[in-house]
Amino acid sequence: MQMNTPPRSTIRLTRRGRVALIATGAVVVATAVAVPLLTLTKEDDEETRPTSLVIREGWRTGQVYEAVDMALALPLGSTKKSLAKADLKLPNDAEGNPEGYLYPATYPLDKTATPESLLALMVNTANKKFSGSPVTAGAQRNAMNIYQAVTIASIIQAEAVTKADMGKVARVIFNRLERGMPLQMDSTLNYALNRFTPTTTTNDTKLESPYNSYQRMGLPPTPIANPGEAAMRAAINPTPGGWLYFVTVKPGDTRFTASYEEQQRNVAEFNRLRRSASPSPSNSNAISTSVPGSPSASTPR
Repeated sequence: MQMNTPPRSTIRLTRRGRVALIATGAVVVATAVAVPLLTLTKEDDEETRPTSLVIREGWRTGQVYEAVDMALALPLGSTKKSLAKADLKLPNDAEGNPEGYLYPATYPLDKTATPESLLALMVNTANKKFSGSPVTAGAQRNAMNIYQAVTIASIIQAEAVTKADMGKVARVIFNRLERGMPLQMDSTLNYALNRFTPTTTTNDTKLESPYNSYQRMGLPPTPIANPGEAAMRAAINPTPGGWLYFVTVKPGDTRFTASYEEQQRNVAEFNRLRRSASPSPSNSNAISTSVPGSPSASTPR
């Protein structure tokens, strides 16, 4: 399986897409009960203060930093600046970047909590989750290391609409890697552009970035989000199948296929539904899915 990112390739095969949804589940560390982002306690006339912090599945590091700043009532940017002195136990491949290792969970906040202590707790939790024998064995079985598995899980987390789809998205990733096809995932472009959007333009796909999986082969250089347990499980146990493409035609209707022609029909149906919902759609969000010698089509993320 090709995992590294070689020099830029001009290969354009196809693309796939989906409507982005943020996973709302959170793996709980201190308690088995799901809680809001910030849980508050109030004692008599004392000012309310958060007692726990939820890190959501699929959040990027920037979102985690902001949540910690808010929870500790710190100026925005404080947690990010604390990385230099946090001494996080990250794998060598991460090169000091904690993306993918700020594990989604509920973390307690006491009076001694600091950005450094919270980040360290998140990374230590990730290391415990990722170093277990099921993950290690699953990564080895699929000819990858743990960091690559986390990277794939982060893409799955960003791309899959439901947990049921995660295994199929994982299989699309593996199938494309094994065939030497570019991943062509909009989620990696969104990460490079620091945005969240269900649309990608043809111009976007020309972006000069190692995270541009339209122009570059293999996996992105780092994870693109912090995946949860279900996405990690899918990354090491992809659902059997020959799928190479998928598109969410409408909410609750994500279609996977090994046929480019069928993918184009699914994309056409998406476009028809989008046009009926928006009588005067803007052409600024049109996305070309052309391959050499074939007509283009517009498709969702």
